[in-house]
Amino acid sequence: MRRSRAFIPTTKEAPSDATLPSHQFLIRGGFINQQGAGLYNFMPLGKIVLEKIRAIVKEELDKAGCCEVQLSFVTPLSLWERSGRSEAMGKEMLRISDRHENSFVLSPTNEEAMVELVKNRVTSYKDLPLNLYQINTKFRDEARPRYGLMRGREFLMKDGYSFHASTEDMVREFDLMEATYKKIFTRLGLDFRVVAADSGAIGGEGSKEFHVLADSGEDTLVVCEACEYGANIETIFESEEEVDALNEKSYESLQEEKIAEKCSCGGKLSFKKGIEVGHIFQLGDKYSSALEAHFNDENGKPRPFEMATFGIGVSRLVASVIEQNHDESGCIWTKATAPYMVNILISNIKDEAQNSLGEALYAELQSQHVEVMLDDRKERFGFKMKDAELIGFPYTIVIGKELENGQVQIFDRRAKENISVNKDEIIEKIMELI
Repeated sequence: MRRSRAFIPTTKEAPSDATLPSHQFLIRGGFINQQGAGLYNFMPLGKIVLEKIRAIVKEELDKAGCCEVQLSFVTPLSLWERSGRSEAMGKEMLRISDRHENSFVLSPTNEEAMVELVKNRVTSYKDLPLNLYQINTKFRDEARPRYGLMRGREFLMKDGYSFHASTEDMVREFDLMEATYKKIFTRLGLDFRVVAADSGAIGGEGSKEFHVLADSGEDTLVVCEACEYGANIETIFESEEEVDALNEKSYESLQEEKIAEKCSCGGKLSFKKGIEVGHIFQLGDKYSSALEAHFNDENGKPRPFEMATFGIGVSRLVASVIEQNHDESGCIWTKATAPYMVNILISNIKDEAQNSLGEALYAELQSQHVEVMLDDRKERFGFKMKDAELIGFPYTIVIGKELENGQVQIFDRRAKENISVNKDEIIEKIMELI
């Protein structure tokens, strides 16, 4: 993409209500813009990042044997009334009526709708197990939408639902999805932890959360430095007063508290802040029984499906990457999420030698299927370089005055270092770096 043709409206100032780095830099870098309270548009750069994350999620789920579907965003309220969740969800669930006074909801999640999809279509134990998922829009009418994509009202979510003939098989799928989610977040280049969690309004007997570790996270986690144990402190303590008191204590005091009893390896426990980006639940027959969704077992006897459900906040991951990867200058995308891997910055577009090399590199990198941006704007070098840092291209090839000596610079965004390279070795070096 040529920058002169791209729609990337960068700005110096962030909105006054943007307190988190991701909110500030995604707005300033031209990735998103606010449509209303908790409502955001994805502009070209943001859309590219969103689709990259979506593609990784889909690829790993498909490898694990899951089948993608797409449900209607609008769901009949009657389904929620039959499951008993219409009141439990409260005002977060936006209710609407059509011209015939039929009641619907803008889906905040889709357990009921997915059960209805499977009901009477999967009738035998021979057709199980089955894992269906979608990556679709959701809406939750947050009382206080804030923090940009971290807590919006409309968001893109991966929600999956599995159906089984036995509890044992449901637990097997639950473990498979935990392993699959780990692969997804690892591929995205994130530092994350899996922790025991509260099932909340979704229900069920067991659940685990996936948290990206970041100082701005809203959840407090207890993690062991010697093993994989981790827990959201909400699952350990009964009141907010207990949690607040715990936060003021040192590790030595923790050894004598409830928290020490949860990890048996004796390793050092510490607090971390986390951003919840995934949640998996063992549902049992909570929804299948309520909605009378049955299959015939080996003896021909009708039984409700055993179920599990699995969610990932796809649009929230866009912000989570930046919460974990940024500096004072802007975004630092992981290689898996960067909108463009390489930015070619022509310092003086009027210089024929600089311009010719930039065009040649642009064509060559495109031919090698490298995602590349050519900054061919007639702007000052300093202005274009600040833009490059704000947007967060992993590598920027700077073609400037050193070209007279046959040299160019490759700026490594994460390391904030310049690498001097002979002009004839640029492609080789870039391919090595990426």
